[in-house]
Amino acid sequence: MYEFGTDEYINNILSRYTQTLVRLSYTYVKNICDAEDIAQDVFVALLRQKQPFESDEHEKAWLIRTTINKSKNYLKSGWVQRTVPLEEDIPAEDDDGSSALLEAVLSLPEKYRTAIHLHYYDGYTINEIASIMKKKSATVGTWLARGRELLRKKLEEDFDDE
Repeated sequence: MYEFGTDEYINNILSRYTQTLVRLSYTYVKNICDAEDIAQDVFVALLRQKQPFESDEHEKAWLIRTTINKSKNYLKSGWVQRTVPLEEDIPAEDDDGSSALLEAVLSLPEKYRTAIHLHYYDGYTINEIASIMKKKSATVGTWLARGRELLRKKLEEDFDDE
């Protein structure tokens, strides 16, 4: 365990969480450059923290919650609301349907998208997601079920069209 605030601590946090926070932010802002900027802002906020975290889980939950909040704030900003977004091509991964799945996940409403991302991409349990999102476990379970159903319908439509 590294001491809070040291260079080793910061390097450890950056290596462990950068990709997770960028991916999570991307599910909100749908632009990789903006997602990277938001993740950087989260790490700057971490550097300003005065108190160490109670545990690794508390630290990770704080990073995720801060990323969600900063992503939402970014989307509410006047600058974003007044600009016309450039079309960003999502690079096709392999022809195994993963890019279609990513597009389908990104098209979900925010609450379903976030729950699915945290559960399937980051491996959180329903109870952990409920704690992070400050919702009841039953609510998160419902979001996951509804999100999966929406994904199933969306992917069936996409593949039926081909």
